[in-house]
This record gives sequence, structure tokens and C-alpha cells, in this order.
Amino acid sequence: MTLLYDWLKKAAKAQGNNKAVVYRDNYLSWRGLLHRVDRRAQEFKSMGIKEGAWVGLMLGNVPILALALSKLDAAIVPIDPTTGGRELELILAAAPLRALVTRPRGSEGSISANGTSAPVPPSTLPRARVIRPTAPPPREQTTNTAAPGNDSAEVRRRLQGTLLTCSVYKRSPPDHGVEPIAVLFTADSLGDPKGVLRSDKNTIATVDQAIGALGMTDKTKVLVAVPLFHAYGWDLGFLPTLKLGSTMFLEEEISARRIGKLLRDHEIDVLPGTPAMYAELSKLPTAKKLDVKSPRYLAAGARLDQLVADEFFDKYGIHVMSCYHSTEAATVSLENTGKYPTTVGKVIDGVEVRITSADGKPAKDGGQIWVKSKALSPKSIGPFDNDQDAPPPRTARASGMVAIGEIDKAGWIRTGDLGKLDAKSGRLQLTGREDDVVKVDGKRVALGEVEGCLEAFPKIKAAQATVVTDPMAGAVVVARVVMKTKCPAEEIIDHCARNLAPYKVPRRIEFCDSI
Repeated sequence: MTLLYDWLKKAAKAQGNNKAVVYRDNYLSWRGLLHRVDRRAQEFKSMGIKEGAWVGLMLGNVPILALALSKLDAAIVPIDPTTGGRELELILAAAPLRALVTRPRGSEGSISANGTSAPVPPSTLPRARVIRPTAPPPREQTTNTAAPGNDSAEVRRRLQGTLLTCSVYKRSPPDHGVEPIAVLFTADSLGDPKGVLRSDKNTIATVDQAIGALGMTDKTKVLVAVPLFHAYGWDLGFLPTLKLGSTMFLEEEISARRIGKLLRDHEIDVLPGTPAMYAELSKLPTAKKLDVKSPRYLAAGARLDQLVADEFFDKYGIHVMSCYHSTEAATVSLENTGKYPTTVGKVIDGVEVRITSADGKPAKDGGQIWVKSKALSPKSIGPFDNDQDAPPPRTARASGMVAIGEIDKAGWIRTGDLGKLDAKSGRLQLTGREDDVVKVDGKRVALGEVEGCLEAFPKIKAAQATVVTDPMAGAVVVARVVMKTKCPAEEIIDHCARNLAPYKVPRRIEFCDSI
């Protein structure tokens, strides 16, 4: 489980004083990075964090802390710092953390082991699921869960030289039959948090496949603008850089102005991004042709529109490559020529894809996408795994087909995506989803969850959530509502903002008489 730290040591030995991480006008050499990591690991150890502990990093791009946890054989649990109280509660129900590192955002001392300082009203939960109280576990099982009323932190301390707070709880790691290097969270088909357990074996396969598909070497310059709590940035930015000992340019947030400057100044070779990011880059008045010998600028997380691809090529002289990536299966396919952006290209080496109809039989004209590879994560967990009263997944079928996001006995994962595979060119095209999950800013949004939040508002009688996509502005959530009592749209949006992650909040409210 010290795999990532082992890669760091090898890179430090081979690369020495070469640049490892560049952030704004500062940089760390590989030796300097190793030194910083060793100091942080010692600090975590003094707080009682040991081998096997699950530690949450509710931060942006902070690779030093992740590597320090790897040295201690602890599981890294990156969490989006914009996560709302209800969602955080569900994440911590699935992943009983030994410790949680957070930034000061007015919440210091307020985050309990359950994730919130006050209970979340059941009315704010999605319509498909409601958390039910469960009987206390038997005495011999209580080591895996914080006891009721004992959620306060055992230790709460500022990390030296930072404003970060580390809260340590009296919890032991769960036993899922897998010792994870990291637990990366996404959303299941109902919008609930889903933790994907990354083992050493599938992590190695994930990195090797990415390096091979992109032709990366220790000379490659990688710009990591997608946050490390997102599997896309983790798999195609952080991990390959670490294993190869190449240079990683780090950004805390996706800012077109900052990214544009880095592209102009540093001859970036690999850039994992989103279609919306490339659209914003195309609008910059400072946009100009780039002189990069072998650029691999990737777009994933949403459909790349032909207009965005053409605009970026006109301004920068570089073709954007569509990429198909998921938290569970890592990189699946890549359109490495950049000439067919509306497809996600050909399946990369080491990955198998099959297309079936709803009954599981092969489908030539398009259907359900199934993926199989060594990079496939061996297990996923959710907040309702131990709830015997939870409803069965609505995506399971009477025929015995596994639910969306699950792996069958032959090792194939049912992705939930719909698509078709061109028999002649071998290119894969995504055409939709089996469920109501959509992508906004590269993150999964279950429209049923948004509708449940809207209908929990006392003044709303019924609601319908949809996604509207503009080629240059990206995807946004839009809501249609039938009102019980009149109120301004701002009041409805404020209600959603209190209960949903920012990217799930409707950007526009449309009032109607019926749905």
C-alpha cells in the first residue's frame, strides 16, 4: 500500500533536483518534495494515524499530504471541498474516517465524524432513498464505527506552517476484503456518494495504460488543473507524473486565464481538461498558436462539441482529443488523432469494451457499454451498504443482470453509459445514459436528486430537472417547477444551494402550470 511513496522515492533518486511540482512562481524539486512528504508523514504519525487508517483530504490539489499518507500505509480519501452537509454525511457513512483534513472555511470544530453539526432533515434527501435509523451494532463490531454521541474529534490540530486543520476520530478502518491505496468518490445512479476502492494492482494498471496511451516520458510536462479529488485528474495527471518522475504544473482551480498563461509560457505537453475549459480558453483575448511538438490535450467529463474543438484549434493550433474515462474503470478510450472529436476514439491497449442490448445480448446498432480491464477497481462502497431496509437498486433487472456500476462474474462492469462501436474504424461514440445521471463540469449529477431537493421546498408542488448544454458554455442544470405558493426564483435557488453541491444547483428556474 506504500506504492505511491515508493514511486516518489524512485523519482527522487533518479531526478534529484529536477522540477517535480510547479505552482505559480514556486517549485519543488523531487528531493525537496520527498523531504516535505517525510515531514508531513511524521506529523500525521504523531497524531495517531497508522497503517490501514482511512484519512479524508477535503482539499484541492495538495499532493504532499496524499504522499505522506501513502508512506504511512494509510488510505487516501480525497473529498471535494465544496461538498454539502448532506452529501458529506453520506460520504462519511460509507467511509468511516480516522482523520479528516480541511481548510478553514468557518467550519473548524463544526464537522463531526458524521459530517455535520446538526442532523439533515429527511425531506432534503432524494425521493428514491431515505436514511433509516438502524439498530446499534453488536459490541464486537463497534470498532468500525463511531459510537453514537461520541463523534467529537479525539485530536484537532493545525498542520504545521499551514491553515489546514486535521481532526482525528476514534474509528478503525472497515474490512471490505480490499486494502485500498485510495478511495475515490463519485455518484451512483441515484445520486448518492459511491466510494471506489483503488488497490495497488489496479492502480499500477491504470497508470501503465495511461502512460502507454499518451506516450508519456520523464520529460513530459503535465498541467493538472482538474482537482485530485476527481479521478480524471488523479489518473491522468498526478499518478503518471509520480511514476515517471516528470514535471507537474499544479493549479488549485480551473481558471482559463491562469491555464492560458501556463500554456503560453511552459510548452505543456499533456493537459487533462473538460470541454467547458477548452471553450473558455478559446475566448481568451491572449489566445495564440502554441509551439508544442507532441501535444496531448484531453477532453473528458462531457461531450466535446465540434464547435469547441474547431475554435480551440483555430486559436491554438492544437487538436483536442476526446477521452472516455470513469472513476471505476479509469481510462477506456482515446481519440488520439484529434480529428474525430464527437467520438471518444478507439479503446486503448489493455481494455475491452462490448455493447449489449437491454437483455445482455450483443448489439450492433448501439446499446449498453460494458468495460473489462486490469485497471477496473475491485470494489465500490456506498452509505447504504449495511442498511437492510434500503430499497434494491432500481437499475438491477429480473434477468439477473448486475446493477449500473457493478461488476458481473466475468469481470465486466456495467457502466450505465449508452453508445455504439463503429465496426470499421473501431471508434466508440457515447449516445446517452441508461439512468438520469448526467455530467456537469465533469461530475455526475442525478436529476432525481435535484428534483427531490426541489420538491422538499414547502412552496413547490412538483419539479422536473433537466440539463441544457451550450457548446461554448457547457452543461447547466435547469428546473421546471409547479408552485403551491408564489416566491421568487432566487429563493428556490438559495434552498438548493443549502442542500446540494454547487454544480448540482439549478442555474435557471422555469415556472409552469403542470409537468
